[in-house]
Amino acid sequence: MTVAFIADVDGLKLTLGEKHLFAQTDPWAFILFGRNCETPEQISALCKDLRAAVGRNCLIFIDQEGGRVQRLGPPIWPHLPPLALYGALWSDSHEQAIEACQLHHQLAGYMLRAVGLSANCVPCLDLRVAGAHHAIGDRAFSSEPACVASLGQAALDGLQCAGVVGVIKHLPGQGRAHLDSHEALPKITASKKALRADIAPFMALKEAPIGMVGHMAFKALDPDQPASLSAAVIKHWIRGEIGFSGLLITDDLSMGALDGPDDSRIRRAFDAGCDVTMLCHRPLAAREAILKEAKALEGEALKRALRAQSHATEPSIAFDCTQVLARHAALTGYLWPPRSKMGCADPTTKAWA
Repeated sequence: MTVAFIADVDGLKLTLGEKHLFAQTDPWAFILFGRNCETPEQISALCKDLRAAVGRNCLIFIDQEGGRVQRLGPPIWPHLPPLALYGALWSDSHEQAIEACQLHHQLAGYMLRAVGLSANCVPCLDLRVAGAHHAIGDRAFSSEPACVASLGQAALDGLQCAGVVGVIKHLPGQGRAHLDSHEALPKITASKKALRADIAPFMALKEAPIGMVGHMAFKALDPDQPASLSAAVIKHWIRGEIGFSGLLITDDLSMGALDGPDDSRIRRAFDAGCDVTMLCHRPLAAREAILKEAKALEGEALKRALRAQSHATEPSIAFDCTQVLARHAALTGYLWPPRSKMGCADPTTKAWA
């Protein structure tokens, strides 16, 4: 029985305890962090072992946005620019911004596919709001909803070219937060009228395969519970007002924005309407208890999960690393390091070396 959970791992390879735990509990998917990524060969082996533990070709997630949030980076992989670069380019040329953003995510997608990763927690559809906490900052494309929506679609398209599933985040919009949800619960006091601008990019991409709900409270929607634990926000705002139809996963439930024990956080997220939960950075014994708390993946959640998995396919177009980098540089002026210092994907061997 597959459980509706995305599990993390401790290090660069699976321990015997983790192999046994995952074989017994069968989490739907996995997520890797920087601590799990060292070399292409090591990541490939880890992904292979994770899939062997559950006996199927499951999704394996990572955060590979660019800028400050990038798990695969120099000296092996190129440093991707922050997403704000494409919002800045938008003011000069919508067409060039869209093409450059798609190339960025095509490149990121091929990085991930080459080592066995199949889902990327990007694009960030939060608006950039003046005076808000820098936790979003240049991770946001722009303050303009139309720009964010168009570039968000370009990001999903670029990932899909490489056969990688994208994840829109952080539903229903975290751009106004004055605190970092990793540390404390942001409380957003904007009116429903103001929040409608924030949700416009999510409405435009409401048929994305996967969406991630964030940990922030909205006075106008549910003053008592963060979005990730609020049935009112998920049912009436995310599923209702936005009309999001894809698989809804939580952001990491271990974050400081939430209170209560781990098992309570998981139960509250499921009760609120999340399809799949994720709680990371816990020792093995705690993860065993957490996984036993997760629900079975069934019903509408299972249907949405299967639709999301269907987006993890073989790459749809041939990939020429040198050509992509050159075109991206021509569009943006972004200076990539010399190829000899960063490696490049070989489409024949599917390796990044």
